[in-house]
Formats: sequence, structure tokens, C-alpha cells
Amino acid sequence: MTRIASHRGGTLEYGDSTPAGFRATAQMAVEEVEFDLHPTADGAIIVHHDATLDKTTDSKGAIVTMTKAQVCEATINCSGGAHPLTLPQLCAIFRDSPVDFRCEIKPGPDGLPYPGFVAQVVDALEGEGMVQRTTFSSFLIATLDDLALTIDRPRLWLVSPPVLRQLGPKAMLELAQAYEVPEIGVHVDTADAALRAQVQDAGLDFGVWAAHTADQIDAALDLGVKVFTTDRPSLAIARRAARTAPAT
Repeated sequence: MTRIASHRGGTLEYGDSTPAGFRATAQMAVEEVEFDLHPTADGAIIVHHDATLDKTTDSKGAIVTMTKAQVCEATINCSGGAHPLTLPQLCAIFRDSPVDFRCEIKPGPDGLPYPGFVAQVVDALEGEGMVQRTTFSSFLIATLDDLALTIDRPRLWLVSPPVLRQLGPKAMLELAQAYEVPEIGVHVDTADAALRAQVQDAGLDFGVWAAHTADQIDAALDLGVKVFTTDRPSLAIARRAARTAPAT
């Protein structure tokens, strides 16, 4: 069965990386919750998509230059007054849920990996007892390579449309194999049966991201991908369930 990952806790249903969205996701019939991490200046780990607070909160600034207290004072847009979560707070929401983690380790505002951040995230997840329920993802090969040197957990290379166009499927797969990346995820609008076959024939798992509309969700289900991320998990659950419902 194609797995569903609630992207940032269901952004289009609950706002971007909101506590309400993550709490709702923990109760949904999805297999995974996708989220993004950044470090603060004083060593905390924040659940937030962007490297800065500028676009999705009422505050501004790069998370890595701010303290945990400063970041957590921000109010997330469309959240009913809620504030960004720390990684331990997210773990507390999902500890007793069957929904597993799909953790994207983000780069800094300069687009480069945060020094030492992979080890910090892994240590935190181990301390929370959640690391064995986590698949890691990144757009950066360097981060995936660092993960491979740190822990033996599934790793997913997120391939953006420009990178896919620049490399082409053959070079993309050669690079993935060179770095022993076992799974590739592409934007749903760049996925088709031919690309899926190439990825799977190379011995890699194939998934898609950004399946937010009914048509995009159906496309992911039609392709039979391993997993897709969606900002509309409730819609994705309904579309998948409709395919498996017994005929009347």
C-alpha cells in the first residue's frame, strides 16, 4: 500500500508546522508525519520549515542566530496563536501514536548544512526513543552522507525539479548509488511510470512529494509509489480509502 506522509503536519489544513496540525496527524490514518528541523544558537532543535521565521510567523530572524526562548515567542501564522515546537515536544505528541517520523534535516540560511547538526538530531531522537521510528531526508547529498556515517537508518534523497532536469535520471541514479542512498523522492509533477521504473530497476525505492491536490494525490496512487507527502492528509486518506473500499 502506498504510504501517506502528512507534510509539516498538514499545512493546507492546519497551517505550517503547527502544534494543532501535528496533534491531528498523530490521530490520523497516515503512516508518517513529515517535518523539518533547524538548530538555535543555544543548542535547541526547532520544528520549522524555513531557516528563518520571516514567512510563516509574526517574527523575523534566522533560527540559528536566535535562542530557543526567542524562537518560541514567535506566533505561527494561521495557528490560533500557537508557537513553534521543539523536537522533544514533537516527540511527545507522537510517542504513543502509530504514525512514524519522516525527518528532513534542513540547511541554514546560506543553503549549507549546519555543522554538527546531524549528530545533534540523531542524539536527540535517540534520547527520546524515536530514532528507530525515523526515516531521514534531505535535498543535500552532503547531509545524507553525514547521516550514513552517523546512523544506520533509512535515508531519502529529495530531488528537486531543477536538479532532475540538470542531471537527468541516469546521472541522478548513478549519484544515488555512489552515495548508497536507498530511496529517491521527486516532485509529483515530475514523476511518471518511466522514471519510477528506472528508479526501481536500479534497486531504489521511489516516492513523490508535494501531492496536494486531488489530481496529484491520484497520480501518486496510480503510480504506486512507496510514499508521498501531502499538505492535505485528510483528502489523501479519503482518496486512498475510496480505492480500497469494497464494491457495493
